[in-house]
Amino acid sequence: MTSLAFLIPIALLAGLGGLAAFFWAMRSGQFDDLDGAANRILIDEDEQ
Repeated sequence: MTSLAFLIPIALLAGLGGLAAFFWAMRSGQFDDLDGAANRILIDEDEQ
């Protein structure tokens, strides 16, 4: 039972840290161009 007293706050902090990282990624523009990377792999840019 004492291990739950340590594990629950650690799990909550890890979850809040992940949520904070997700919101940081959204604000910094990480998810702005979802189709660009998918289409970029199809473009042949060999200049040989």
